[in-house]
Amino acid sequence: MYVFRAKRADRIKLIWWDGTGVCLFAKRLEDEEFRWPNIQDRVMRLTSAQLGALLEGLDWRRVHQTRRTRTPLAAG
Repeated sequence: MYVFRAKRADRIKLIWWDGTGVCLFAKRLEDEEFRWPNIQDRVMRLTSAQLGALLEGLDWRRVHQTRRTRTPLAAG
């Protein structure tokens, strides 16, 4: 997936291959800016949940991986 942003950070474009062809997604936020992660070695690394939050205009840094809790097998 390739992600492009505008200088003002209010627009984003994604290009990816879905197995049958190339897809383009474009979005512009009316009042806010996208919150971008730090870029190291020209690469951004996000989980799918973080990418979803970024595309919704939310602060992706507040998205954390869910923790599994252990259920006790027997009482006591």
